Amino acid sequence: MEKKITVGVVGLGLMGCSITTCLIMADHPVIAVAPIPVDMITALERVTTHLVRSREEGLIDKDPDFYLRNLTITEDYKKLAPCGLVIECTLENLEIKKNVFDKIESAISNDALLTSNTSAIPISILQKQTKHPQRFFGLHWAEPSHTTRFLEVICGDESDASGGELLYSISQGWGKEPTLVRKDIRGFITNRLMYAMYREAFYLVENGYATVEDVDRACRNNPGYWMTLCGVFRWMDLTGVQAYHAVMKDLFPTLCNDTKVPKLIDDIVKDGAKGVANAHGFHQYTPEEAKLWEETFKDFSYKIRDLALQYPADVVKRKLEDK
Repeated sequence: MEKKITVGVVGLGLMGCSITTCLIMADHPVIAVAPIPVDMITALERVTTHLVRSREEGLIDKDPDFYLRNLTITEDYKKLAPCGLVIECTLENLEIKKNVFDKIESAISNDALLTSNTSAIPISILQKQTKHPQRFFGLHWAEPSHTTRFLEVICGDESDASGGELLYSISQGWGKEPTLVRKDIRGFITNRLMYAMYREAFYLVENGYATVEDVDRACRNNPGYWMTLCGVFRWMDLTGVQAYHAVMKDLFPTLCNDTKVPKLIDDIVKDGAKGVANAHGFHQYTPEEAKLWEETFKDFSYKIRDLALQYPADVVKRKLEDK
């Protein structure tokens, strides 16, 4: 079996740990760098917990120690030297990322790929902070990274497209159905789609058309019902393209296009809300309820994965081949 490239992960918070878990589950040697001391304390426990649950759910067939032997957790950036790919996963702050990129590039070879898990800063801006912008790409993951099929590979203005194609190919071995974003745009694909929906959700609540609970219920029981099977364009194909065309003419002019942060989220953030992390968000939680929602989300991520894997992107093509 061909030896997998060594991958570096810099930043070991919630998502950095699940990315690390995904990579060692895919048999990559991983050098995980902790930019802040607390990560050295929490990272191994987080990754081990993910592996234990993944074994219980049948995602992997060996005990955690088998995968952990491929993991090195360190504060020393120099240990990234053998990496053919490094994934930066730190705070969404340009100055912090620039500092991290400098440390990474001082350690890795010139032909190694450097990527960022940013969801907010355009890749074309980030790559200007690097010494070799042509080898820089975005890798946009979704949490929990070791269970979802989602991954966006994003090319910046100066990226060498062949590197993007390579990342697209490699990531399929991580259990992903990746999307290659060949032209950089702020928010990439999924965030632009989702934030348009978030904006309309705020508009409906703030203007009295629905409650927070009503909007959540509608999303769960309509797009939440079909999106695991297909995307928006396939959905329109399945349910009648002409009907959508007719509705758009009258509905589009009425949709919210405000460019300001909605007052509802602005108010609760200023009030200290962090969601279930501190039992204070759009919904009201007791500490016990907040903890149970976190646990329920983890349960759901494994169960929905089982269902989703029965319906891969090429499910119809496979059925045709089996005839």
